[in-house]
Amino acid sequence: MFGSQENTLWVEKFRPGTLDGYVGNEHIIDKVKLYLKSGDVPHLLFYGGAGTGKTTLAKIIANNVDADIMYINASDENNIDTVRTKIKSYASTVGFKRWKIVILDEADYMTPNGQAALRNLMETFSKTTRFILTCNYVEKIIDPIQSRCQVFGITPPNKKEVAHRIVSILDELQVSYDNKDLVTIINAGYPDIRRVLNGCQRQVIDGVLTIDATSVMQANYMSKLTDILQSSRDKKAAFKDVRQLIADSKVRDFSALHKYLFDELDNYAKGHIASVILILAESQYQDSFAVDKELHIMSTIVKILNEIK
Repeated sequence: MFGSQENTLWVEKFRPGTLDGYVGNEHIIDKVKLYLKSGDVPHLLFYGGAGTGKTTLAKIIANNVDADIMYINASDENNIDTVRTKIKSYASTVGFKRWKIVILDEADYMTPNGQAALRNLMETFSKTTRFILTCNYVEKIIDPIQSRCQVFGITPPNKKEVAHRIVSILDELQVSYDNKDLVTIINAGYPDIRRVLNGCQRQVIDGVLTIDATSVMQANYMSKLTDILQSSRDKKAAFKDVRQLIADSKVRDFSALHKYLFDELDNYAKGHIASVILILAESQYQDSFAVDKELHIMSTIVKILNEIK
């Protein structure tokens, strides 16, 4: 069964809503504070790796100025029709607050035509609407959009800062933990803070964070697996790397992998989430009947690769 002991993912439950709770990127935070103090936010573009806090910072800014907010995940809505209909309709209507803000998450998934149309909207509605874009790969954003934005590279907080944040969450939840186990989980997921927090939540049973040697081994190979899935490798190269990874891991019980791949969907299956969920659900059901577990999980990975590559 997918999910954890809690119905709410910790990454959402503990997403900071103000700058006071945001960790890292102090050089950017100082400028953001000036924006919030003046109430005048420029178009913004945040880029950086997965789980480093781009979306969190965008939402903090939008929620702390006098603005109506529209959120769009461009990995799901990335074509020119989204810009011409949904965004244009929102930007052109009369609002009752100082600004309208459009948060365009994963903007590097937008098509070139969609980006060109977005650039026109940024100019047309600049007096009333601000755009906050996030992306992993800034080079995929066309120059005319970049030139209209304040562009900031978001870097992950250091491991000490991550540990401090995780400890505060565990203490709030009254979860017992061993420092060595916590270090292991952080090392396995860093620099993706979302992955670190998901890893902690998976390992908490009856109020205790506990991992063993098998869990450590699984965490390492599963983290490497999602790195391969979200990389730019072609399908053939990715399959070869996954096959070698599974063989080297020495893991023969893959029951935890389905849940892990489900938790990590946002990192490797953007634009294909619904299809991959169906693949994982079918694979999990069939897992109990499979004679050769390694063959079964490789079949599942092949289906996922065929879907996302």
